[in-house]
Parts: sequence; C-alpha cells; structure tokens
Amino acid sequence: MADLPELGIGIDVGGTNTDTVVLDAGGRVIAKAKRPTTPDVTEGLRAALDAVLERLGPAQGRVGRVMLGTTHATNAILERRNLGRVAVLRLGAPATTSVPPLSGWPADLRKAVSAGEAVVGGGHYVDGREIGPPDLDGIRRFLDGVEAEAVAVTGVFSPASDGHERVVGELIRAEYGLPVSLSHEIGSLGLLERENATVLNAALYGVAAHVTGALAAALAERGLEARPYLAQNDGTLMTLEHAARLPVSTIGSGPANSLRGAAYLSGVADAIVVDVGGTSTDLGVLAGGFPRESAAAVEIGGVLTNFRMPDILAIALGGGTVVREHGIGPDSVGYRIVREALVFGGGTMTMTDAAVAAGRTPRDAGGWRERLNMDDMSQVTADILQRAVVVADEMVVDAVDRMALGKSDRPLVAVGGGAFLLPARVPGAGEVIRPEHAEVANAVGAAIALASGRVDTILPAGDSRSEAIERAKEEAAARAVAAGADPSGVEIVDLLEVPLSYLSEPAVRVHVKAAGPLAR
Repeated sequence: MADLPELGIGIDVGGTNTDTVVLDAGGRVIAKAKRPTTPDVTEGLRAALDAVLERLGPAQGRVGRVMLGTTHATNAILERRNLGRVAVLRLGAPATTSVPPLSGWPADLRKAVSAGEAVVGGGHYVDGREIGPPDLDGIRRFLDGVEAEAVAVTGVFSPASDGHERVVGELIRAEYGLPVSLSHEIGSLGLLERENATVLNAALYGVAAHVTGALAAALAERGLEARPYLAQNDGTLMTLEHAARLPVSTIGSGPANSLRGAAYLSGVADAIVVDVGGTSTDLGVLAGGFPRESAAAVEIGGVLTNFRMPDILAIALGGGTVVREHGIGPDSVGYRIVREALVFGGGTMTMTDAAVAAGRTPRDAGGWRERLNMDDMSQVTADILQRAVVVADEMVVDAVDRMALGKSDRPLVAVGGGAFLLPARVPGAGEVIRPEHAEVANAVGAAIALASGRVDTILPAGDSRSEAIERAKEEAAARAVAAGADPSGVEIVDLLEVPLSYLSEPAVRVHVKAAGPLAR
C-alpha cells in the first residue's frame, strides 16, 4: 500500500458541526462526514475523524496529511477562557506614550490577559531612522516586576525595520526563558492594531499548545503517520510548529476555508460565496480563487487588529435559527437542531423547518417534509414559517448587495450545510451555483490549501528599490517554506506597491505574498 498515492484529510470545526472530508491524490472527495461540534471541540474533532476513517477501512494507512481549521483560538478570545498572562512591551518612548498599550480593550479581556504594560525606548521612524536604541535595562526592570507566561514585543514601524524587536526577543528568551511574540511577524504597519494582534497571539500560546497536542495525539491514537497542518485566516496552511508560534493566524480560518472550498468545488475563481451554517451565514468574495481580504481593521473580541483577514460579512441566519411569530433569530438551537427542530421531531420552529415548508429541501433530507406534517400544521404555524422565509430572503439579498459593491453579475456559490435555505435566484448576483459536496466545502478548503508567507514593509523608491523588492520576495518565500511549503513550488502570488508621498525621502509600501504546495 506504500506505493499507492497518499490521501489527505480536511477537518473544519464550525459552531454547529465539525466537517471532515478525504481527498485522493486527484483531488476527488472519496469520503465525508458531519458530526456535532461538542462543548470541548476536540471531542467533536475526534468523532468526525473516526467517521471518515471507518469509511476508508484499510485505506486509512494511505492518509499522508491532515489539515485542520479550528475555532479554538477564536472561542478562547470571545469567551475569555484559557488565555495566558502576557507582559506587554512597546518599543517607542517617548514618541508613543500618549496612547498606552491596550487602550480601548474591553476591561474583562484586559484583566484576563495583561500581566503589565510598559513603553520603553526603541523603535524607528517611518523612514527607518532610530527613535532611539532599545532600552534593555528598562526592559529588564519591567520584566523583573511582572509574573507573565509570555511577552508581546511591539516596535514602532517594526515591519519596515525589525532589528530592535529581534534584539529584545533574543534577550527575553536568553535571560527569562519566556516565549516571545514579535509584532513584525504578525501585523502590518499600524502600531496600535498590530500591538493588539501581537498581545492576543502571545495570550494564545497555551491554547495553541493544547490544539496542536490534541491533533497530534488524535493521529497517534489512530495509528496515522500523517503530517498535520493548521489552516490560516487567508485560506492557506501552516505546520504545527508554525501554528504554535503564530496561533492568532488561525482566527478566521473557517470562512477562508469555505471560500477556498467553494472555488475548488465550483470551478469558479471570481464569485460571491454564501456559506450557510447552523448558526450564521458568512458571505465573502472570491478574487482569483482566493478570499478578498479586508482593507479595514478587524475586530476580534472587542479588540481592533490589523493582520490579514478575509472580507467577511456574517449575518444571524442559519439552519438552526429560531423562528418566532414576530421575526427570526438572532439565537439558534445550534448543534441541538437534530433534537429540537420540527423536521427532527422536536418542538422548536427553526429556519430549517421554514425552508422545508417552502419546498426548499436538501437532497439528503429523507423524511423531513413528512415529519413536518404540513397537512396537520395549524394555519398560524404555516403563516409564521412562510413569513420567516421572506424575512430570511430579504436578509440574504441585503447582505449580497453589501458584498457585491455594485457588481451584480458575479455568480453566487452556495455552500454549507444550510445552503438549501437560499432561493434559486438572488437579486444582485448572477447564477446561483450549488456544487456537489457543498455541505462540506469548508473541510474541502482546508484539505486543498497551500502554505504561504507574507511581507509588508516600506522600501526606498530610488535606484535600490528593485533590489529591495527582490529581498522582500525572498523573505516572503522563506516564510512560506517555514509554514510548510515545498521550496521548489513556491511562487509570488501577490505583489502590491503603494507610493508614500509624505516622507522626506521617496518610498513605497510593499506587500508580498508567496504560496506553494505542501512539502512531501
């Protein structure tokens, strides 16, 4: 069996279900499963993994890779749970002292995360000149006075000049033995948002260790010698070692996986994707087969960050959304839908019931309409379900209009377990495409993803510009390889130059993204 092509498993942990698929070497789906997401999401992950392994039988020995998109990091921040205590260190005195670190954070999150904050000498101006040398003695005095599990270091304009952050990181590792989160590896140029992302990253180290350990243990328990990867928020992958260092990069991986899976299953590279789950509906836009990225700061748990995230619009509409006499949602029965919805013999009206009553039934919905018992249903209940469909359709049309940005001819790819809720035609979009295996598009997206690396920096616009851009490309490619890409297959997939006209010397802001297939 060692001579046969290897198989890949994609897993995506959603709010309602954990989806799993197995892809062969040709990219065909040969097994798939949905299992309810459990309060401890790791148990749902194991159940979904076991479901597809059982269907593979002896062929499970051919599994060579397992790719996981998980909500662990997002849930930890939203629930203020299992976060580590972080010493927050900014290199930027005296230039940045007017706005202290963690300004604007919700009080409960700040209390859960911060072991103390300090602004010390160091950092750079936008043109690369030093504000001042890093105050190493001040850093030692600060760290001697706090009890922290990790340190977050943010230097002013460090994406353009990262030397001070690296020096301070080496000092902390050597003298204090603490893990260090360096901002130039995480966010782009905006100081406060990049600092916030760096602190969240450091707070998630314990969560990352739990996730990576649980995934490795789950594979070992099942005798799988597969290489594990975690999905990132841009629709690409990284090794467990990389994920342990940059866990904040897994936030937003679910919507990104859905978009990538939708592109793969439909064969459409430019489209609006509507992913209908049990609790919410996520809308995104495909551009060249990858998620369109948000140009705005992204709020996570009440904190603004500026690392790259898909441009996603989430609305409170899903298969488990509760239907009432005067409206729908925003609450959902979630993973309890298989017990509480009318079509499953329960007593709660949901959007699944409303869609089935309107004749929108998925292909595998054996007996749903019969159990809904339309003939015995009261006229009041029938009217409520009918109005719910109208309201839901209006929500979808409004959301599509907001994401389309005036371009109404893009096809709409409907994916997710609740995609049958969507009407056959959506104003503001072109053809509605419902690809095969759409209900597990998120897991497919995880299974087919590439590994990637990014660089976002400021470079001189003079004669040395081309050489500097080549160095930025090399750095982005090196980061892609560190994330798990095959060095021979890495390509530059995005290069953006923005002239900066407000500096004393001409300069350009350069964003480079490199991506490639996983190393074998």
